[in-house]
Amino acid sequence: MAPESRRDRTLAGEEITSRIASFPGELHDVTDARLVAEEFLFDLARASAPTAPEHWDDILLVVTELAANAVQYAPGPFELRLRRTFDGVHVVMHDTSSTEPAPRPFHPHSGGGGIGWHLIHTLCDQVSVVTHEQGKDIHVFLPW
Repeated sequence: MAPESRRDRTLAGEEITSRIASFPGELHDVTDARLVAEEFLFDLARASAPTAPEHWDDILLVVTELAANAVQYAPGPFELRLRRTFDGVHVVMHDTSSTEPAPRPFHPHSGGGGIGWHLIHTLCDQVSVVTHEQGKDIHVFLPW
């Protein structure tokens, strides 16, 4: 009888602690960025469960908002970086626009948007924007 294959199904530490994905900047890339984040969180949860169930959804919502803003306001490609920190998750969204995001008035009955940047600031422990010649990096830190 042949011995049974014993593949190691554990993930390498670096696969759990960080993830980087690049996107061309098309509308469907918003969904793809969310899927990359969800896969990262799934792997992370296998090693360390979130301290509250809503942390998972908050991270996915923030990634979705950042990706949607990159597609809408910055021409061209964007990059998503996710990294486990001591007590949470650090998300970096890089896009090609050097214009810093600014809150817009939110009018719920007009359907014109304006809530994304407010949501990001509400859900994140820390938000910072670093502009440079190649665009900007938006850094957000969320609890896990």
